[in-house]
Amino acid sequence: MSANTWRQSTGDSGLPSESAEAAPSADGTPGTGATAAIDGSDRSARRFWSVRRIPAALVALLSAAAVGLLLYDVVSVRTDRSAMRWRRRLAEELATRPLDDIWMIVGAAVAMALGLWLFLLAVTPGLRKLLPMRQPTGTPGTGEVRAGLDRRAAALVLRDRAMQVPGVQSAQVDVGRRKVNARARAHFRDLQEVRADLDAALGEAVTFLGLARQPTLTVRVRRPKKG
Repeated sequence: MSANTWRQSTGDSGLPSESAEAAPSADGTPGTGATAAIDGSDRSARRFWSVRRIPAALVALLSAAAVGLLLYDVVSVRTDRSAMRWRRRLAEELATRPLDDIWMIVGAAVAMALGLWLFLLAVTPGLRKLLPMRQPTGTPGTGEVRAGLDRRAAALVLRDRAMQVPGVQSAQVDVGRRKVNARARAHFRDLQEVRADLDAALGEAVTFLGLARQPTLTVRVRRPKKG
């Protein structure tokens, strides 16, 4: 299990509440208390923000190239030289084409889509594969440390734990920000017994992951296909 950690200033070093509520399993029966979401833990579970290096570098390079080319053409005109052909053509097209022209609409749609994409990059955290973990307490200086767990690493840990349950032939675990979906195939034992053992084992494993917002657990157990 690999975790990504780094120092980051935090204003809230409080612990999430330890009270839990039982989550239902796939067949509608109540699950164990360990599978439930911890009340109030999502208040301090702030996601990590991506630095967006690639989009920022692309926007900076394209903007610098466009501004530099335009500035060069303006300086050339000021020194009694003719404007570049592309700028004269662009000015002519913008002056003569009507607003309902297909190319004007397409250009406006592309510009709007790019602007919306940049806006979404600016207001969303990103790093969806990194799950915030609970902050340790009782140790000085740990209030400034935030730890994150990769979702693939968490899924691998839970899958290995599911394979240790007797009767499980194969297992697949998908870890999301709010839910953990486990699907298993049992080649012997009663399905209800395997489901109950899986619910208890995975619920305990999810708790030991130390996530700031403990996800709810859904377990599905089936027989392997014949043939």
